[in-house]
Amino acid sequence: MRRLFGTDGIRGIANEYPMTAEMAMQIGRAIAVLCKHGNHRHKIIIGKDTRISGYMFETSLSSGICSMGVDIMLVGPLPTPAIAFITQSMRADAGIVISASHNPYQDNGIKIFSRDGFKLPDEIEEKIEELVFAASMDSLRPSPDSIGKAFRIDDASGRYIQHLKNTFPAEMTLDGFKIVVDCANGAAYKVAPIVFSELGADVISTGVEPDGININKDVGALYPEHVSELVKKHKADIGIALDGDGDRVIICDEKGRVVDGDQIMAINAVDMAKSGRLKKNIVVATVMSNMGLEIFLKDNGIRLARTQVGDRYVVEYMRGNGLNFGGEQSGHIIFMDHLTTGDGILAALQTLSVMKKKERPLSELANVMKKFPQVLINFKVKEKKDLSSIGEVSRAIKQAEKSLKGKGRILVRYSGTEMKLRVMVEGESKEKIEKIANNVSEIIKKYVC
Repeated sequence: MRRLFGTDGIRGIANEYPMTAEMAMQIGRAIAVLCKHGNHRHKIIIGKDTRISGYMFETSLSSGICSMGVDIMLVGPLPTPAIAFITQSMRADAGIVISASHNPYQDNGIKIFSRDGFKLPDEIEEKIEELVFAASMDSLRPSPDSIGKAFRIDDASGRYIQHLKNTFPAEMTLDGFKIVVDCANGAAYKVAPIVFSELGADVISTGVEPDGININKDVGALYPEHVSELVKKHKADIGIALDGDGDRVIICDEKGRVVDGDQIMAINAVDMAKSGRLKKNIVVATVMSNMGLEIFLKDNGIRLARTQVGDRYVVEYMRGNGLNFGGEQSGHIIFMDHLTTGDGILAALQTLSVMKKKERPLSELANVMKKFPQVLINFKVKEKKDLSSIGEVSRAIKQAEKSLKGKGRILVRYSGTEMKLRVMVEGESKEKIEKIANNVSEIIKKYVC
């Protein structure tokens, strides 16, 4: 059993176990111990989103890391992918992001990148857990003259902005584009509007006034209807809704209609394949991606490979198989040729480049993929029981699969970052799959709620 890590780092309610200042200090110490390789002066990058608890965890992690003889470099509020980029660019030994992504402000989390800018594999996370709960770190304390120092990187945001702009085709600009950008009052609130405006776009910004407690509140990728209304109001060409830490994006077309991660992948995959940039003509997605994406890609000579839910598993599959494009329906889109993790701003830029190249509005590009009706029900649970051991639940799921007659899917899984269970049903008839999803959910609730 994992004691701290979920599918995307460590996450929980701020000031409650495991997200306490004391635990953060221990985690910092463990990361410092494991990041040491060779005899050079070691350093770790620390960034965060805009949650009020970020100050507490920034200080605690810094104390733990310095106490083990490793320097820290603070960059302040920046998107998660920016930390991955800065870590790799500065040849740091690790990068840490203090964020709970799309969760409300009460939560916070710790994500860790290795020196190559990739999220840690399970085995390294397990070693961190072992060190956190062991007494062995006390014997590793350095002498007073070897304690770590703290520095602030004042130009970190500028480096990241320039990198993003360099991913956009040099022969193109965004002149004439009107773009609504919703930064969710989160980590991208400064950098995102700058990127699009410096490329020439007329930018209408929203969700750019963080106060520590309004991150993700009725704005951002979880609430695309907000940016949708602004697109229609301002007659914009596109709406871009980021989440709290900027690693995922949901887009709205010029009519205000939502374009999700599957559609974003469809648009970009075909463009990459036609220009010879899609390695092995394979796109990597998770089991949550719509069947319509798989069918569309197949019709265009592209294979879809699926992984378990979590962008880190998409990335691991891509790395293991020499691939360069993939993502999640929720908006984590990974362009491996440019960055080692999902980046909402980058995904929006690449989609805009396709719009420019083809001189077509987003509504036309997004319509090429026909989505199967899909129902997703989320509900909180008291405990995460093994559903396969509950006879009534297993029978209900098997019956649901049988009723779909091979023309749909049912997926039941616990969230890896929250105490929630998700029931997803996909099929030809919206009415039928809604009935199936509600029936299975009510049966499961009897045992876990």
